Amino acid sequence: MKAYFPSLYSGKYFPQKCAGKESPGGQNVSPVVSWGDVPKGTESFVLTLVDRHPSMEGWIYWYVINIPATVRGIQERASSVREKLPLGSLEMRNSFGDLGYRGPIVPVGPEPHPLELTIHALSVPALLLGPYAKPEERDAALVGKIIETAVVTALLTAGE
Repeated sequence: MKAYFPSLYSGKYFPQKCAGKESPGGQNVSPVVSWGDVPKGTESFVLTLVDRHPSMEGWIYWYVINIPATVRGIQERASSVREKLPLGSLEMRNSFGDLGYRGPIVPVGPEPHPLELTIHALSVPALLLGPYAKPEERDAALVGKIIETAVVTALLTAGE
């Protein structure tokens, strides 16, 4: 399976407009994402956007479950807009405590933050979780259900 993050600046930098409003130029726009080469037996997808910089301890900016197997992407600005999210999908609580997408804050200093966009293909049509499930409950719900995973890493820097 392959994941695509078409809005990356210069092919590797996180788009400025997708950063949180606390950042210069940030508009808190959820990014467009897509995926393909889906493995046989896929029943649904899970999408996550997580900061992997050691100082952020796996901070979650976006977590969407129960994306139908027929879907191959999510359009820009889809977060929190029922008509734009794939029917049946569910946005979970992010690390800020909000439901849906909340853009990252541009880090202070020169060290980039790697933001991982992950798509999991699952063997079940839905995870039986509510939107406020705790991270450990989400992790437990995925055990034994992931068929394949695709990851794209974008760099978030103060200079881009």
